[in-house]
Amino acid sequence: MVSLVAVPVFLLCGTLFLPPQVAAFKPLFQDGSLTHRDITQLAILRKTAEVCRDMATAQGHAFTLPINNRLTPSAVQEACSASAVSSHVFYSVITQIFVSNAVVDQRFALSEAHHVDNEAFSEGRSLITRGIAAVKASVLQGSYSSARISLGALCHTLQDFYSHSNWVELGSTAPFATLIRPELPLNNLAGPSTPTCNSCTGSDCRNNIRPEILLNKKLTSGYFSVSSSRKPAGKCSHGGSLDRTSLREPTGGINKDYIRSEHGFLHLRAADMAINATVQVLQDIRLATGNRAFLRLVGLRQTSVLAFVIDTTGSMSDEIEEAKRVAFSIIDSRIGTPAEPSEYILVPFNDPDFGPLTRTENAYIFKERIQSLSATGGGDTPEMCLSGLLLALAGAPPSSDIFVFTDAGAKDFELRNTVLAMIGMTRSRVTFLLTNALVRKRRTASQSEQFKFSSDTQSDIQLYRDLAHVSGGQAINVPKAKLSQATAVITDASTSALVTVLQVVRSPVIPENVSFILDPSLSNVTVYITGDSPVFTLYSPTGVSQSGSVADGPLGSILTVGNLNRVKLNSDIQTGKWKISINSTHSYSIKVTGQSSVNFLFNFVERLEGGDFTPKANRPFTGQNATLFVSVTGGDSVTVTDVLLVEASGSDVVYGTIKSLGATDVLVNIDRIPEWAFVVQLKGLLNDSTRSLPSRFQRQSPTQQRGSRVNIMAQPNNTIEPGIPSNLNFTLVTNATGGSYTIRAWTDRKFSVSFPSSLDTGAEGSAQGSVTLTAPSDTESGTDVTLTIVAEDSESGDSNYMALRFTVMTQVTDFSSPICQVVSIKADCPVECSKASWELSANLTDGNGTGIAGVSLSRGNGSLSLSYVMSADGTNMTVASYNASCCSQEVELVAVDRVGNVGTCFTSIKSPSTTISPNVSTTASPNVSTTASANVSTTASANVSTTASPNGSYSVSFSMCVALVGLLLFFLCG
Repeated sequence: MVSLVAVPVFLLCGTLFLPPQVAAFKPLFQDGSLTHRDITQLAILRKTAEVCRDMATAQGHAFTLPINNRLTPSAVQEACSASAVSSHVFYSVITQIFVSNAVVDQRFALSEAHHVDNEAFSEGRSLITRGIAAVKASVLQGSYSSARISLGALCHTLQDFYSHSNWVELGSTAPFATLIRPELPLNNLAGPSTPTCNSCTGSDCRNNIRPEILLNKKLTSGYFSVSSSRKPAGKCSHGGSLDRTSLREPTGGINKDYIRSEHGFLHLRAADMAINATVQVLQDIRLATGNRAFLRLVGLRQTSVLAFVIDTTGSMSDEIEEAKRVAFSIIDSRIGTPAEPSEYILVPFNDPDFGPLTRTENAYIFKERIQSLSATGGGDTPEMCLSGLLLALAGAPPSSDIFVFTDAGAKDFELRNTVLAMIGMTRSRVTFLLTNALVRKRRTASQSEQFKFSSDTQSDIQLYRDLAHVSGGQAINVPKAKLSQATAVITDASTSALVTVLQVVRSPVIPENVSFILDPSLSNVTVYITGDSPVFTLYSPTGVSQSGSVADGPLGSILTVGNLNRVKLNSDIQTGKWKISINSTHSYSIKVTGQSSVNFLFNFVERLEGGDFTPKANRPFTGQNATLFVSVTGGDSVTVTDVLLVEASGSDVVYGTIKSLGATDVLVNIDRIPEWAFVVQLKGLLNDSTRSLPSRFQRQSPTQQRGSRVNIMAQPNNTIEPGIPSNLNFTLVTNATGGSYTIRAWTDRKFSVSFPSSLDTGAEGSAQGSVTLTAPSDTESGTDVTLTIVAEDSESGDSNYMALRFTVMTQVTDFSSPICQVVSIKADCPVECSKASWELSANLTDGNGTGIAGVSLSRGNGSLSLSYVMSADGTNMTVASYNASCCSQEVELVAVDRVGNVGTCFTSIKSPSTTISPNVSTTASPNVSTTASANVSTTASANVSTTASPNGSYSVSFSMCVALVGLLLFFLCG
């Protein structure tokens, strides 16, 4: 199920290999074992379905999806009625979370804390609780990508606990809640000198934990080392062929990583416990952030993003007005609908300024920001276009469409490779709307100045074309007067479930027939041909044709504006093989898109032999083999037949060898990464119940990929503290003859960065470098920052990058949850409940903590009002008053303090009884029950003293029990 802590790492040609039977991920075994990936996905699907069910119930809607461990992303997405969201988005976010989970094995393979080995319970819990705080802080800042990275990492450590400790062997039936509640003591741990295991009998380790450990419920975990057999006397080992401690008395191990491990007979119980523990963490995050933010965190409410980068110099007034018009049109037509953009991005730029970045979910804030833009200044033509684009790429969610408005070249050309690196990391598509083709000066100049600018114009345009083509976008040259027609591409891209069927770039050009396949799942198919006066004809599968010069024909309508030809196919499109016959004297691109639930995700991965794989953070090595992990989304009845690397500007193809890993996942082995830039293309069969035979389909990655002969590797932490320099060591490795590489490092937040200007890999083909990153001391906790390191060979132009995302976190010292004290319940409810109401009053305080930030309803549909008073001891108190119909008989109040600690009050008048929890409602928490008659006001205190034991149960203090008995007798006897 989960990973080992100490793993020997061998670096061969820049690729990480781990010896067989070492890593805990075992998807290739297919023996019924569950992996971190399975556990994380199941927990996310369960909790997401629960949130959607609760929201549907509160709104009076039905929710029929059974919540169990057989959920799929497409089923949850459909049940949650997020009709504007493709399951591709949902699945890609889940993938991002469990990928960051898997990366822990790669980056922290030797950390006992990250894997809760060697009885490192306190250190492991610290990682978990700091991670939870980082997730909440990031969500509060709207930094969802950073939150997902932190969530995946903390879940790895949380899940490892159940495989690497004896929690399951102790007979526990619920997760160890103390792991996510640092205010509780870690009691009943086996002491440093306490023997915990006996030697296994041969290979049989079923009874190797000492009886007194089980009887006294002492908590322990296995020791592991590949370099030494030393361990404290009598301690359990992790086990496995490479664990040298398992060879010393007591021999054997206790890990439950997979079914064939030493305690593999308990693997499924440990995995189920890990799922439930992960659900607990997700519930805590949900209560702290709210339902809407939680669904954004897991990607269920993420639709299209509207992202603009706008030149604001003096000549751009027409473009700014058009950007406003199209933005307002999209917002006004979609606001309040499932198709409403989930986020809005705006970055202005001119010279010498660029930014600030506006990132908001509020359409009205975005309207205000874009409305405030005006065209001023300018004069010297080149502007800070690439700097503004970098801000947008770093701030927008992955796979966004970003639109750049400008009529000038880029003054910051040196950022070209950094932009390419960010495009590669985010896989966002960039479309440039270039007015007047950059051939007009913004102010009167001498003839010589005009001539000099004209000679540079083509290189300016080519830069934008190159960036657009690499990203899968377009570079559209259009006269100002026709800009409003060209912005139709923005409306096209701002739709959900958009897929790329085909994209090709041709330079140099040749007469060619380009074919593509349309399948029954596609709708709203659009063909874009971008180039200077290309001559083309479109052919349907039945042979019907339409010339590019015919605006409205049998196959569709054609809009020609500037260098863009937009072909909108008729709604009754024919499935099968289509063809475009094209001839041009200039370079051109063809792009075919449509809306479909069927799409795919892919990552180049580094294989952990005998186990799972982790994604590469940069380009694969040119000339060497590589592995692709591909997941098809939106269709369980899809069969993948081919995965190809197709030359981006040519016709060469590299075929991959496919190995199925289940219904929708395949592993693809590539014999050799080509020298040229390529796109990943997928072909297969789509089964449809309405057709006797399956239909062929194809999809393509819009973003171009490229190999490199240099690689950058680093093992960063996920968080940095404001005002404290953070050092990141990295290694430069090349499979070419050693040389000198120019190094650049940059952050999207303009944080202080120091780094070496160059590194020489020498005869050994490697070099060490270090980057120091410092966040300003006043940086808000939860702020995300992306650090990009680029290495470039100035002679060959070869380059590679590593893009790393960090969360800036102020050290959290407040881990105490708000306390809820129910003061009174007044209920006089007749049989006909609709004719009466009941009331509840509660006091909520945060003691010496950071203070209550908000109080909300997690359950109940009555009215909640809040007031604020000072108690007699000087404590700030929030008074909650709740009133509801007697037909709504349950309420749960949620109080959240300023660092995300959660306290809840649950009350029901069904029995009637009141349950008060000063902490997370899903954990085993102290309960206070009061019985109230119809006209009686009751008072119950939530200040319950508790003692935590390793099995997750709590004992209520004796004095409290006496008080409760007294209350009960009073109510019963009058």
